[in-house]
Amino acid sequence: MNTVRRAKKEDIPRLLELLVQVDMVHHTGRPDIFKGPVTKYNGKELEEIIANDETPIFVCVDEKDRVLGHAFCIHKEVKNHNVLADIKTLYIDDICVDEKERGKHVGKALYESVLKYAGEKGFYNITLNVWTCNPSAMKFYEAMGLKPQKVGMELIL
Repeated sequence: MNTVRRAKKEDIPRLLELLVQVDMVHHTGRPDIFKGPVTKYNGKELEEIIANDETPIFVCVDEKDRVLGHAFCIHKEVKNHNVLADIKTLYIDDICVDEKERGKHVGKALYESVLKYAGEKGFYNITLNVWTCNPSAMKFYEAMGLKPQKVGMELIL
């Protein structure tokens, strides 16, 4: 039975492996933007992120405590902005399910745990960004009930 818990320092080697998988999905889709294979964080940065309550990382683990996937989150808050309403948002910086574990509801378990955490902490909403070169992620997020909030556009010169 898989369970979701907060990441620990001991999870860092596995988190780094998964971060390479995330990068390679993006690199394959947009090699003009994403280098590969690399990670967006190093081990020391992950230690700091794990230790910070404002940047929780959730991991889905199997019965042997092996990390099958992760969800990196960031607390964000707008206060006293000239245009924007005061709002407390939980931003999902990254969700990854090991490519060998996809289709086994690992992503759903992670997302539902993030949703529960956000509700318990009084967040107004959950947001994330998804690249259009990752249609399976877009389909997953739509299946979880997320809707587009804004669209980034580009013209390559």
